[in-house]
Amino acid sequence: MKSFTFSRATNANAATHAASNGHDTKFIAGGTNLLDLMKLQVEGPDALIDINHIGLDSIEDTPDGGLEIGALVRNADLAADARVRKIYPVLSRALLAGASPQLRNKATTGGNLLQRTRCYYFYDTTKPCNKRAPGSGCAALAGFNRIHAVLGTSESCIASHPSDMAIAMRLLDATVETLKPDGSTAAIAIADLHKLPGETPEQETILERGELITKVILPPPTPGKQVYRKVRDRASYAFALVSVAAIIDKNGAAKMAFGGIGAKPWRVESADDLHDADEIADAVLAGAIGHGSNDFKIPLTRRTIRAVLRDARKG
Repeated sequence: MKSFTFSRATNANAATHAASNGHDTKFIAGGTNLLDLMKLQVEGPDALIDINHIGLDSIEDTPDGGLEIGALVRNADLAADARVRKIYPVLSRALLAGASPQLRNKATTGGNLLQRTRCYYFYDTTKPCNKRAPGSGCAALAGFNRIHAVLGTSESCIASHPSDMAIAMRLLDATVETLKPDGSTAAIAIADLHKLPGETPEQETILERGELITKVILPPPTPGKQVYRKVRDRASYAFALVSVAAIIDKNGAAKMAFGGIGAKPWRVESADDLHDADEIADAVLAGAIGHGSNDFKIPLTRRTIRAVLRDARKG
């Protein structure tokens, strides 16, 4: 592992100021993704800033009936919160479907949103990867790409977004609030936080150098039955091949977001008012492209949509 400096911030402003020094500096909280990447030399920051002591670890009600979630709230605590379980059960279920209990005890809300892809070739520094080494190529295109995306990809990158939590938050139309090194703040719709790879897959979000996620705001929930279904290779500790977060209203219309199939948390708003499973699938999968080993994800997504709607309408 490359040598690096380590410091501990005492407040959010100090953290962002320290991270804007021109060096390759990373914030660290749970470290469940970053430390693995550093050990593999995929990430090699010059400095780490520990942000575990700056607050931002509470869940508060908002005046309009939503929730304000601090960026350092642990995934386990968020999933177990009584308010989340009652009015945002899709979020609780998505969190519990991710990783393992030990990792959920450490992983944070902000870190979960910013975790990096689990593409095999991204993790293997002996293989070309435009996300890790821009301009080197994408080994996944002609390689074993079973876990890779079929939507939002490019010739530069076909990696899929790994988060379960972010899929539920995309469904819930969350807003991500940030603090910049100059002291200004920003409110970013979660739909705009993550970038598609295009020709610059190394740029995964719109965040600037030193910009820190401070909280996530959930608006009041949309009425309807909330569902999270995750299709994976084994029952635990596995990333989604296809996941669906859904709210189905009393008339049977479905609002859905998808994981496992997109280069970012995927949602097609034009499908929100549709009732028929095949029509929803047609809208969601428009432009989907398989790359060999992951071709199965396209019909699997269609079947998963049918199963979600069937089960939700039964109950």
